[in-house]
Amino acid sequence: MRIEAALKHFSPKTMMITDSPGATSSDNIDGTHVMAAIGMCQAKAAFGMSAYLGKAGISQQDRDKAVQHLLAYARKTAPALLRKAAAGKLSQCMSVLAKFAYDDYARSAADAQECPDCTGRGVTNTLARVMTHPGCGEKTAPTYQLQLVENRCVTCHGKGKLSARCRCGGSGKVRDLKRSKLLGLPVEKDCDRCDGLGFKRQPSTVAFKAVRALVPDLNERTWRRNWKPFYESLISKCDIEESAADATFCKVTR
Repeated sequence: MRIEAALKHFSPKTMMITDSPGATSSDNIDGTHVMAAIGMCQAKAAFGMSAYLGKAGISQQDRDKAVQHLLAYARKTAPALLRKAAAGKLSQCMSVLAKFAYDDYARSAADAQECPDCTGRGVTNTLARVMTHPGCGEKTAPTYQLQLVENRCVTCHGKGKLSARCRCGGSGKVRDLKRSKLLGLPVEKDCDRCDGLGFKRQPSTVAFKAVRALVPDLNERTWRRNWKPFYESLISKCDIEESAADATFCKVTR
């Protein structure tokens, strides 16, 4: 049983009076077995289970646990160059990298962030000439005055949030027009904008700006050469631990 199948037990769509669902085989896995398997996996692969359950939005506690596991791994494996550059603020820098790395790992097409131009309001304030009096025919001309007016934000189109979903609609697939025309039937390919992910990845410059607030001497060249590879290794660590938890869950429910 894959770990993805266990998520439906956290939000069942139907109510069952008994604790044993209808099945034609006697070895059917019910909700009690799944919860027990999750508990065993949390004991054997705590990092991976917390990372995946937090990514799936089961609870904020799982997200916090995953960040703590990732922070412990970052402190243990931080390169000597990073330790030297961070000096006395190594712990704070590792905490920032762990949080941003987990957010990048847990990112999906359903995520949305606050619009930076309107700060989530959906409108922006601009100065404009506003007519305060329409005038009276040819004798009295209309009067205008500069006032602060609200306009719909052009960045988020008034929504106040920016979706992480790619232009492919979150599927990660787009129509290959050249091959479709050649073969005479619809052919799909991975989206060139998101590389088949279905959403826009969080740029590493966001983490760079957060770390530079703690280490003012850090420049972009040093970040790309020394810090960014370590930051990306933290993201890969989450994927590795999730795969280990999935393998453990399949073994337990076999």
